[in-house]
Amino acid sequence: MRTHIRYVTLAVLFLATAVSFADRSMLSLTGPAISQDLRLTPLALGFIFSAFGWAYAAGQIPGGWLLDRFGSRRIYALSVFSWSGFVLLQAFVGYWPAAAVFVLFALVFLMGLCEAPVFPANSRIVAAWFPATERGTAAAVFNSAQYFAAVLFGPLMGWITHAFGWKYVFLVMGAVGFAVTVLCVKSIYNPREHPRIGSSELDYIEQGGALIDMDRRAKDDAGAFRSWRENLKILLGNRTLLGVYIGTYCVTAVMYFFLTWLPIYLQTRGMSVLKAGAVIALPGLCGFAGGISGGIVSDYLLRKGHSLTFARKAPIVVGMLLVLDIIACNYVSAQWAVILIMAVAYFGKGFGSLGWAVIADVAPKQISGLTAGVFNTFANIAAITTPIVIGYIVQATGNFKGALIFLAANALTAMFSYLLIVGQIKRLELN
Repeated sequence: MRTHIRYVTLAVLFLATAVSFADRSMLSLTGPAISQDLRLTPLALGFIFSAFGWAYAAGQIPGGWLLDRFGSRRIYALSVFSWSGFVLLQAFVGYWPAAAVFVLFALVFLMGLCEAPVFPANSRIVAAWFPATERGTAAAVFNSAQYFAAVLFGPLMGWITHAFGWKYVFLVMGAVGFAVTVLCVKSIYNPREHPRIGSSELDYIEQGGALIDMDRRAKDDAGAFRSWRENLKILLGNRTLLGVYIGTYCVTAVMYFFLTWLPIYLQTRGMSVLKAGAVIALPGLCGFAGGISGGIVSDYLLRKGHSLTFARKAPIVVGMLLVLDIIACNYVSAQWAVILIMAVAYFGKGFGSLGWAVIADVAPKQISGLTAGVFNTFANIAAITTPIVIGYIVQATGNFKGALIFLAANALTAMFSYLLIVGQIKRLELN
């Protein structure tokens, strides 16, 4: 009888990723209560908010190197355990009121560093456990955990803050993280070493292209004796990977408009704060649906006999074409039309977000963690720069028309990056 251990592994990745997104959003929910108790100014709170983003971006490449050096299982469990510990410690920051800003900044910064290996590890584990015909869907599933976190943990943390106080949010989420650590230790293995996997499942995923021995580093592996700097130079000099990195920067730029500026944009279109807050759920749900659909369609095309290159690029191109409709908002006045256009654009962004699947397809086995770390570094640079660029455009022009053109330009760049730079999608080998 064929086992289905890979789906259990994917479920654990999904849960751990959801908890990571929930933990990074805690301060936005508890911030007002913390500010009142500890007398933090808005500037101080903004300073604390920034700590996670800088640490998370800085930790991507070192986190990827650690994964390649010590393996996914060990680093994943250590990552979840460590960031959960720093979450728990934030509950006690009130004991140092005079230094609260610096203590909170340090704890959030350390939490960001410890969360850094999560997505590179997800990519490695999916590459090890899933055949190519299921990899797109698997990557879409763990990538969708961000939406699940908002739906499940957001209301939970809001209720805990209201009923018991902000300290208990950190205590509860720290405990949840420790429980997830146990699940990671019990569930995440190299496929060949998993105690419950059946031989038929192992044969199936291996024949489908899964890298079942990814963490068993042979001494004669290419790259085993190179420094991470040498390997980084190889990655940045590879045309295929450079195209993927540019693509993910541009796709993430589109995403961060929706995460940061969309509510403000909707208010400039005449919507109240309450209405804007309510209607942004529709684009968010469309983004989730697009993300899952893109992975499913990609894997379907592969099973139907299309090449891996076509199966991955086609949804990306279609998705980015859908994002281009965002410019139409500059030419409509009805609020319902604006919401509909934004929903279609966010669906397109999700549908074309196959970057993690492509990285799982092409990353060299010996440095797959570092490859994914560089990939996520480009994404996080976009997360830092895009809100600032849009802010400058809006301030200079007095409206969002130029900002929407900027987003469309990013979608076009992502599309042409995959079409003209990436080339054939296949596993890269180190010589």
